[in-house]
Amino acid sequence: MYQRFRHLMFRWDPEKVHDLIITLVRLAGAVPGLSPAVREWLLPPGDYHVNCLGLKFPNPVGLAAGYDKDGLGWKGLAMLGFGHLEIGTVTPEPQSGNPRPRIFRVPEKNALINRMGFPGRGSAFVRAQLKPRGSGGIRDRIILGVNIGKNKTVPNQDAVRDYLSLVEDFAPLADYLAVNISSPNTVGLRDLQARVELERLLTAVVEHRDKLTEKHQKDLPVVVKLSPDLSDQALDDALDVMQLAGADGVIAANTTVSRPRGIPNIIQEEGGLSGEPLRTPSTELIRKISRRTDGRLPIIGVGGIAGPEDACSKLEAGASLVQVYTGLIYQGPLLVRQILQGLP
Repeated sequence: MYQRFRHLMFRWDPEKVHDLIITLVRLAGAVPGLSPAVREWLLPPGDYHVNCLGLKFPNPVGLAAGYDKDGLGWKGLAMLGFGHLEIGTVTPEPQSGNPRPRIFRVPEKNALINRMGFPGRGSAFVRAQLKPRGSGGIRDRIILGVNIGKNKTVPNQDAVRDYLSLVEDFAPLADYLAVNISSPNTVGLRDLQARVELERLLTAVVEHRDKLTEKHQKDLPVVVKLSPDLSDQALDDALDVMQLAGADGVIAANTTVSRPRGIPNIIQEEGGLSGEPLRTPSTELIRKISRRTDGRLPIIGVGGIAGPEDACSKLEAGASLVQVYTGLIYQGPLLVRQILQGLP
């Protein structure tokens, strides 16, 4: 049934379709009792919980950042069975992002290209959509992360200010924070992965997080989302800084600007490539991170997951959790259930 729906859906502009879906899941999430009931029905029986980042995740499958940028649809998305949802990327101030069109489908490879550029309504709007753990309902059945990034107009030398303001804003609401320094769609953002810049940023973020931990009497793990396009030396530098600064984990990986051979011309559009072509590079990055940190740094694996085998390959490579995005668009709303049923 979903494949027929997808065939119709793919006739329209990708971003307009996505906006429509977010509206629908937002409406579904607003119906009292619907989200927990559907979630209970969709999830397969069994105990799939994972202890990671000092948190108890209901299951290892999450939704990657970028799908619900403004926190509008998390209640409805929770009904699909996700163990965690990552909201964002959120910036301090609202911004429109890059000009449209900025999302492109590559059906031949079950892939997407996006050059969104962190469009969103800003921190104040997103805060109003979220609830803290302990507020009851569907919120207490999932782990909610918030992915944070700087505004486009803020130069890198002032980026720390943006990230610290976001840590302050979401410390009472989020179960964890993801520091996004690896999107290829904001000019200069990936420069923050360099050793000196990353050390300055992460040290400040972790120190501020520690102060807020005491204030709010709750732990707030901080993870860093890395690019799959890092050189081996740059990866080593980033991992060293993350461990020295006290980051709690890493997300591997963001979209890639590399372009594999033998795929359609549309893939030459500028932007980050996700989906099937990212599957192997992201898994290899997970394996490198696990080996180079001796498994001491928890890894959330993302990139090209479209079924149980893809998820298992990332878990076997060293990930503790996985996230989906493009796979959800191509495989449909039963993807989480299918992955969990296929886990050993």
